[in-house]
Amino acid sequence: MCGIFGLLYTPWRQQAEKALARLDPRGPDERELLDLGDVLFGHTRLAVIDPAGGHQPMRTQDERYSLVFNGEIYNFRALRAELEQLGHSFLTRSDTEVLLHAFAQWGEALPPRLDGMFAYAVWDAQEQRLYAARDRLGIKPFFYSTARGFAFASTLAPFRALDGFPRDLDWRALRDYLAYQTCLAPHSFFAAVAQLPPACRLRWAPGDARAEVERYWNISPPGANAPAQEELVEQVDAAITAAVRAQLVADVPLGAFLSGGVDSSLMVRYMAEAGARPLRTFSMRFAEQGFDESAHALDVARRFGCEHHVLDAPSIDADAFARTVADLDQPLADPAYVMTHALSGLTRQHVTVAISGDGGDELFAGYARYRVQQQDFPRRPGQALMRALVLRRLLPGSLLRRALWGEERMLYRQVEAGPWPVSRKSLSALLQPEVAAAADLPGTLALWRELARSFGGTLDTASLMRADLWTYLSENCLVKTDRASMAHGLEVRVPLLGNAVLDTVIGLPAQVHFDAGGGKALLRALARRHLPECVWNRPKHGFSVPLRALFSGPWQGLGDELFASCPTHAPYLDAAAAQGIWRAARGGQGNLRLAYSLLVLLLWERHDRAN
Repeated sequence: MCGIFGLLYTPWRQQAEKALARLDPRGPDERELLDLGDVLFGHTRLAVIDPAGGHQPMRTQDERYSLVFNGEIYNFRALRAELEQLGHSFLTRSDTEVLLHAFAQWGEALPPRLDGMFAYAVWDAQEQRLYAARDRLGIKPFFYSTARGFAFASTLAPFRALDGFPRDLDWRALRDYLAYQTCLAPHSFFAAVAQLPPACRLRWAPGDARAEVERYWNISPPGANAPAQEELVEQVDAAITAAVRAQLVADVPLGAFLSGGVDSSLMVRYMAEAGARPLRTFSMRFAEQGFDESAHALDVARRFGCEHHVLDAPSIDADAFARTVADLDQPLADPAYVMTHALSGLTRQHVTVAISGDGGDELFAGYARYRVQQQDFPRRPGQALMRALVLRRLLPGSLLRRALWGEERMLYRQVEAGPWPVSRKSLSALLQPEVAAAADLPGTLALWRELARSFGGTLDTASLMRADLWTYLSENCLVKTDRASMAHGLEVRVPLLGNAVLDTVIGLPAQVHFDAGGGKALLRALARRHLPECVWNRPKHGFSVPLRALFSGPWQGLGDELFASCPTHAPYLDAAAAQGIWRAARGGQGNLRLAYSLLVLLLWERHDRAN
């Protein structure tokens, strides 16, 4: 796991070292810069596979191809054997060298062959062309800019170190952040920087005004049929076994996050079955009863003979919260990030790699919202008139939700703020008028809506699950884990999103994921087979922080200060509206998640302006 960086035909050569240093937390073991004249490749390394030999940037012996790579390729041994049959020879045991030779052999046809989490860039000196790709679900990030030449990095942080780099905000990213607590690829918070979307590859040559981007893998539509449930459970069991076994490859200590829930507990069981020894597990103990699962985590750890470590959830005071948010390259308003950051710090004291159960809820239907479908909100007599009267302010805005039907009602349910000027979720009430106009409010979550429509035209369970994979999962859940862990130089792997599991599960009809007990029927069946009853026979818990208590307690002074400075730090916000949301939240009322989004945004703005 690493940080990658590159400058191609840009005016920022002199700032390359300074910019690359911004990625040191992602790769604390080494920092290297390859100077090819008009092309500079940089890399900060967290050495995991072949620490002695996998140095980057890496070049082929004929110096035609140069590579920087962030991630892990789990099928690199099989690829290496295939490449050796084709005449390639290797100097190291690393997956990096395999990836380099694989690109030399297959070029742009390479990404579909890879099983892993990755973001890579290859410079072809002969063709004078850059090639890049990102993994299927966007586990690893890739930011790039064509503002002046081509620049790329693992996060936004290096772009801040380039003197004169344009840092104007992307208003559409701000719009999506306020709606969905994160911005969605291809946007980033900097208008001059894009994110390469998941499952996409990119090419660029000097003189190109923009990069060519195309998708190399697509989410399968739901099939009409599925095997019998018992057979399907066996198939999923085998797929997870294969994915976990593949992801245990490492030349450094390895452990697992263990919350005590189904997903992480299953990961520990499959690790034990694969022979991982010593099996180190890490969990967090909360004082608040509604948040704590540490007793269940301990039961799982005992069942599988783990070396278990427990962190008492730290008291996140205002200063600690501000430091945690400072490790974000752009705003992310998932409160679980705060505790994931703390747990990652504990885990890194003992291991370099951790296995996580991320992806279980999205791939196996763990959210109740997936059962709510467009057909549940048919158009009723009088709704169109009611909607028109509400939007003309002739009826109270509180009636808007009841005046919506079908897809628009579904969209209303999806977001914290949206394109309804009279409702409590109004984006236009939060933004200055000129910013609201530039942000294209009617296009709020257009990506999510178009993805959902593409799987059959209506928003049903199957389409909602699939749309979340390239929005909520890739740009919220996986960003949370990546930024929280990499702030401590910890690599986190997600076997439930490995190719073996994806290829088994993603094309299944939605109904296989539900039974009398609700969603995640397949994983719960495996849990009943492999785990203590206390794990699978209880309600689902979240992993977050008690916002209500924090807003009225240790974060209140910080919040008061930041919201008072709204006109200075975030002049694009309507200060009165933002301050009203904060006052309600610190009193335990109103929309706590939207207040948290604004608080993180203001903290990020303060830190961004100082850096």
